[in-house]
Amino acid sequence: MSKYCLTVTCPSTRGIVATISTYLAANGCNITDSSQFDDLATGRFFMRMSFVPETGVTLQELQDGMAEAARPFGMTYGFHDERRKEKVVVMVSRFGHCLNDLLYRSRIGALPIEIVAVISNHLDYQKVVVNQDIPFYCIRVTKENKPQAEAQILSVVEDTGAELIVLARYMQILSDTMCRKMSGRIINIHHSFLPSFKGANPYKQAHERGVKLIGATSHYVTSDLDEGPIIEQDTVRVTHAQSPEDYVSLGRDVEAQVLSRAVHAHVHKRVFLNGDKTVVFPAAAGAFASERMG
Repeated sequence: MSKYCLTVTCPSTRGIVATISTYLAANGCNITDSSQFDDLATGRFFMRMSFVPETGVTLQELQDGMAEAARPFGMTYGFHDERRKEKVVVMVSRFGHCLNDLLYRSRIGALPIEIVAVISNHLDYQKVVVNQDIPFYCIRVTKENKPQAEAQILSVVEDTGAELIVLARYMQILSDTMCRKMSGRIINIHHSFLPSFKGANPYKQAHERGVKLIGATSHYVTSDLDEGPIIEQDTVRVTHAQSPEDYVSLGRDVEAQVLSRAVHAHVHKRVFLNGDKTVVFPAAAGAFASERMG
């Protein structure tokens, strides 16, 4: 049976939920999950509803028919097929833990994505990627060729029909032009030591300062480096007994988990941009289930 979801943002006012529920019921849809948030600070309303169409109504019919009900509220809305896998381009440099995690979760169906290409500025993971029948592109980036390199990257995105770029420890700064062009469609991951520990060896610096929590942050990419709207974060506790190498290993684990959770939330349409931050609704029952074990 088909399962759809509806996402809605609009100014907050009374009658929104009643109008949406009435519309779905009138079109033979049974609501199975619903989340909503009223931001009192901005006066914005956010909602995500999952539902089952029980009388054969299509997504396009629902999308077209909603216009009249949505108009008085100034709604921005979209209907989505929850079974559809989003096309994703993954970009990576020389740290492969996040890439490998995404490949595995995609393969077993834990992430409803289709990785249509992997782009790297190195050849380290070419064999890993092509062995899974995924196109691999090595696009080297220098100060001199950066505009041309980014044009190649965007060409891959367009040719593959990718809807999302995931920076799985891609160690290049994207230009303002690319960030604007792909606004809300690039997700990044990095350690959460910033701004305290910068540079190439943040875990070593953290160890030297006796840090007790290692964290990771996943966010949408903007032209402000590492300051885009945050989607997901987590931490792991460390003690004085751990070595700098332990910090790095634990950091890799939390980075991979945080990135996969951020991608999961995005492709399930659970993330809403709200100015410089996000509204992230919890996953519905069954959202993390895998198609197979391995």
